[in-house]
Formats: sequence, structure tokens, C-alpha cells
Amino acid sequence: MPQKELTGGLPMILRLALAATAFASVAHAETLAPPTTREQQAHVELAPYRYDDVLWENDRTAHRIYGHALEAFEPPSGSGIDAWGKSVRYPFMARQLRSGDQHAEHGEGLDFYDVKTFRGAGGLGIWYDNKLWTSRNYRTVRILDPGPKVASFEVTYAPWPVDVVRTVSERRRFTLPLGTNFTRMVSTLSSSKPGPLLIGVGIGKHTTATGKEEVTKDPEHGFLSVWSAPAEGKGSMAVAILFDPKTLVKITEDNDNYLVILREKPGLPFVYYSGAAWDRGLDFHDHDAWVAYVRAQHPDFNPRH
Repeated sequence: MPQKELTGGLPMILRLALAATAFASVAHAETLAPPTTREQQAHVELAPYRYDDVLWENDRTAHRIYGHALEAFEPPSGSGIDAWGKSVRYPFMARQLRSGDQHAEHGEGLDFYDVKTFRGAGGLGIWYDNKLWTSRNYRTVRILDPGPKVASFEVTYAPWPVDVVRTVSERRRFTLPLGTNFTRMVSTLSSSKPGPLLIGVGIGKHTTATGKEEVTKDPEHGFLSVWSAPAEGKGSMAVAILFDPKTLVKITEDNDNYLVILREKPGLPFVYYSGAAWDRGLDFHDHDAWVAYVRAQHPDFNPRH
């Protein structure tokens, strides 16, 4: 995390103390602690040492979302989904994050995908009046299966306003088994007023660098894919959303995100998938290979499964 995000508005002596601590952490993190296992695993854990981030990964991909505690230290953080570059089959995120130097490459991967307040790799919001209305960071988390074959957890998001017409809240279950780049999400939205909702599931724009991004839209097969502009010295991230074509209203965009707009009903769960890969990882090194993989998926949109 950039130091300025932590220290703005603090007394100078505290700024210096925090800066010294951060410098010591980075210097110490030139070599990470060795992994406790090199076995392929799916894994999810809570990171109370980093404002209650939730970290989940498997043998192919790695993600996190941000906790309520972060809101006071990094305003305005939000409910977008972070994606990390990963180049090993075993878990690495917690050791990298604990080092204080997660934005540097230590031979296993790194965090260089910039979520900001955008949707990142598959966050959602409510589409109303040509605008996306989004929640803040998650409020509660319950780990259902920590791994090693499947990582699964459930979070809730506190109610948030959709203009002045209604208030919406969300419960979402995340499931990531071994052997796939896609996390399955089952979302249930509650609304203060009846009637269908237009859900905007998004992929953030310019999350690794400014420049041309390769965007693939396939409403018939039910996916949206973005291959990011390469960050200098760090490469590109690929992100895709899989959705049920029967619920699609349109594929569009706003200033911050590429968006899939779906029609759903409050109180009824619905399913979508979010996947990511790093072009310097072990599996996909160019746009065409990634899109071919995305198109070959067979998602299960039955929320009862």
C-alpha cells in the first residue's frame, strides 16, 4: 500500500515512525519466508493484520477483497475484487502480504492490479439511471471451507443507496476449487422495494497501466473478457466474467468499468463467475490462449448447486 494512503493527515512524528516501519518491512522482505507447503492447494484465509482482507487462491489464480476496517485508513476503498499475478501452484498470498512488500516480485507472483473504487475482477453494483451504484467493503465473513481441494467463504455487504429509489444489501458466496481460473459466486440481493434489479457486474478499466486493452464481448456464449495493457516490468492481467445469457440485458461500460448488465429479482440467488490470469504465470501467455480457455468453459448457473 502506498505510504501516502496510510499517513495523510497524521502528525509528522507518526508519519516518520510509520515510514521507518514500512522501510524496515520492505528491506526484510527481499527474501520471503519459505512456503510451508509446495503442494497444489485451494486456500482461503482472513488477514486481520491487513484490515481484514480476505485472501483466496488455488493452483492457478489469486484474489482478495477488502474489509470494513480498511475504510478508515484507505478512503474511499470499495467492494471491487483484486486479482494478483501468480506463478506457483502452492499458496503464496499470505506470506507476500505479511512481508509488507506485496507489490514486488519475489519469484512467486505479486499484487500490481489496481482496483481503486472500480469493480476490479468481477465486483458488482446496481445499474440505475445509467450509473452504477456500489457498496462499500464487506461487513461480515464466514469461511465455509478453507481448503485444500476447495476454498469457499461467504460475505455480506451492508445496505447501500441506489439513488433515492431504494436501498440494497447483498450476501455472496465465493467458491474456488483446484484446477480452474474461475471463482463461482452466488449472490443474493435484498431490496427495500419490490421489483427486478439491473445488476452491473464489472471489470475495471486500466487496472495495470494506461493504454490499449483487448476487450472481447460474447453475449451468445455469456462472457466478457479484458486483457489489460502491460505494466512496465510486470506484464498484463487477464480477467473474464461468465454470466447466464438468459439474464443479459446488455454489455456496456461507464468511465471506470466494462459492464455486463443482468436482470435479477431481489431475494433470489443468481450465479456468475469471475476468472483471472497473469501473462507471466504458468498457464496463459497471450490474449488468444486466454479467450479460447474462457470460451471453452461450461458454467453451472443453478444456484442450488
